[in-house]
Amino acid sequence: MSTSHPLTAYFSMEIAVDQALYTYSGGLGYLAGSHMRSAYELGLPMVGVTMLWKNGYGEQRIDPDTGEVSLHYSPRDNSFLTDTGVTVDVTIFNELVKVKVYRLESETFETVPLLLLSTDVDGNSDHAKQWTDVLYGGDEGARVAQEVILGVGGMRAIRALSLPVEVFHMNEGHALPMAFELLREENQDIDAVRRQVVFTTHTPVAAGNEIHPADLLEEGGFFVDTPKETAIKLGGDPFSVTAAALKLSRLANGVSQLHGQVANDMWKDVDGRCPIIAITNGVNQRYWQDRGFATADRSREYLARKLALKQELLPKLITDPAKKFDPSRLTLVWARRFTGYKRADLMFRDAKRLDALLRNGKVQLIVAGKFHPKDTSGREAMEWLINKAKEYPNMVVLPNYELGLSYDMKCVADVWLNNPRRPMEASGTSGMSASMNGALHFSTHDGWAVEGTLHGINGFLINPGEHDYDTKEQQDEADYQSLMNCLENEIVPLYYDNTKRWGQMMRRSAQAAACYFTTHRMVLEYFNRLYMDHHPFQQRLHDDLDLPLIDGPPQPIQSRTPAVV
Repeated sequence: MSTSHPLTAYFSMEIAVDQALYTYSGGLGYLAGSHMRSAYELGLPMVGVTMLWKNGYGEQRIDPDTGEVSLHYSPRDNSFLTDTGVTVDVTIFNELVKVKVYRLESETFETVPLLLLSTDVDGNSDHAKQWTDVLYGGDEGARVAQEVILGVGGMRAIRALSLPVEVFHMNEGHALPMAFELLREENQDIDAVRRQVVFTTHTPVAAGNEIHPADLLEEGGFFVDTPKETAIKLGGDPFSVTAAALKLSRLANGVSQLHGQVANDMWKDVDGRCPIIAITNGVNQRYWQDRGFATADRSREYLARKLALKQELLPKLITDPAKKFDPSRLTLVWARRFTGYKRADLMFRDAKRLDALLRNGKVQLIVAGKFHPKDTSGREAMEWLINKAKEYPNMVVLPNYELGLSYDMKCVADVWLNNPRRPMEASGTSGMSASMNGALHFSTHDGWAVEGTLHGINGFLINPGEHDYDTKEQQDEADYQSLMNCLENEIVPLYYDNTKRWGQMMRRSAQAAACYFTTHRMVLEYFNRLYMDHHPFQQRLHDDLDLPLIDGPPQPIQSRTPAVV
C-alpha cells in the first residue's frame, strides 16, 4: 500500500447526497452522504459504491380521515447520471444477472464520484430486474441478492473501470460479498483480503445484525467461490454477517465512543476478529447548516435567526389550516425512524402531562419519520401519533421524512428530542445537524450525546449516567419521568423566562457541533486511523487510549442550503 492517502472505495447500501437522487432511507444514508461530501471538499481520494434504487424507499401518504399510512412507489428521474457503458455479470441464485454501472459526477452535487448499480437491464429476468426496485424491499432471498449486487457487482464495476483502489470500506455488513469476491481474486488468501478491507458497524444490538442460513447464502452467490465450509468458519451457521466482516477486515470501527465500547463487548467472543476502534460520526456542515447560523456570533444573533426561520418555514411545513403554530412558541421536534427502541410515543406515556403543555400553548410539537414497510409496530406507532395529533392544533405528524424536510425541521426546532433506549443508539447524527442550527439537543445519555451534550450548558440529558434495569418497562418509566421533569421544570421555564441564557445555550450548541461533530473531522480520522495501515497509530490499537489523530484542522467552508429537487 502506498504511504500517501490511498484511493478508497466506500460501499454502502444507501447514500443520501440529494433528494433528487432518492437512494436512501434514513440515518445510515444521511451519514454516507455527508461522508461523500466532506471527502470531496477535503480533496481526499475516494469513490462511493451504492445501488440505484429505481423507486427509492417509497412515498408516505396519510389518510386524513383514518390516519392510516400507505406507501407508494414510482420511478425517479435519474437523467443527471452518466452511463459508464459498463455492465458486469454476477451469478445470483444460479442465474447470470447483468448489473449496469452508472456514475454520479463530482460536480453534480459536490461529492466524490459515486458508482450506482442497477439490474433494470434488458435481458435480465423480471424478478432480477426487481432486485434494485425498492431499498430494503423484498423477502430474505431478495435481501441476499441485493447484497450480492452491491458487493460483487460493485467490485467487478471497480475492476471494469480500472480504478486503482487500495482500500475497500464496508459501511455496515451489507457489502460483505465484496470481501468474498476479493477472496476469489486472492485465491482464498484471507490475510491478503484483510490487508485491504475495513469495516464500520452501526448496530449496537445483536438482534439488529444480519443472520442468514448458510445454505441460502451459498445458493444466492453470497460466498462467490469460497466453499461453504470455509465461509461457515468465518460466520457460523446461521451465518453472522457482522462476525464474518470482523474476521475479513484488518480494522473496524464503531460510530461513537460509547458505541465503540458496546461493539467491543458485543463481539468479544468472536475468535480472530479485528480490533474495533471508535470514530464518532459527524455531519457535513456546509450542507446541513443554515447560512445565518454559520455566520452568527453573538447569542442575540442566534435567537433572531431562529425566530426568522420559524416565521419563514413553519407555514411551509404545516399547511393544514386546522393547525396553529406560533413562531414565538417553544417548538419541540421528534424526527427519526419509527422503530421500537427509538420510542416515538415515550413522551405520551402519561398523556395528561404532555397534554397540559400542549393545551396551554407552552409547547408545540412536530413529529416526522418513516417505518420499514414490514415493521408493523413502527407503522402502528406512527398512525397512533397521527390520530393523537388530531386532538391538538399545535401538534402535527409530517410524512415523507427526507433530506429537504429534515433540513427545514432542524431550522425551526428549538429543542431536538432524541429518546432511544440506551445503549441502542449507535450515534444519532440528526441531533448534530439540528445543533448546528441552534436547536438544543434533548437526549437520553446515548450515542454521540454522551460526548457532545452537556446538561444545562448546550443541551439537556434524559436520565443521564449508567443504570441497570430488570425490564424495558422499568427503563421506559425512569426515562419518561426524567424527560417530563426536565421539560416541565427546566426547558419550558428557561425558554420563556430567561431568553438571554437560552440564546447562550443555542450558541454553545451550534459551536460545539461545528467544532467537532462534522464529517470533515470524521473523514480525516477515517483516512488517518482506518485507511492508512502504515500509520504509527495502528501499532497502538490495543492501548487503553483511543485518541483521535487529525491531519490538521478542516479546511474553511462556506455554508449553503441543501440543493433539493
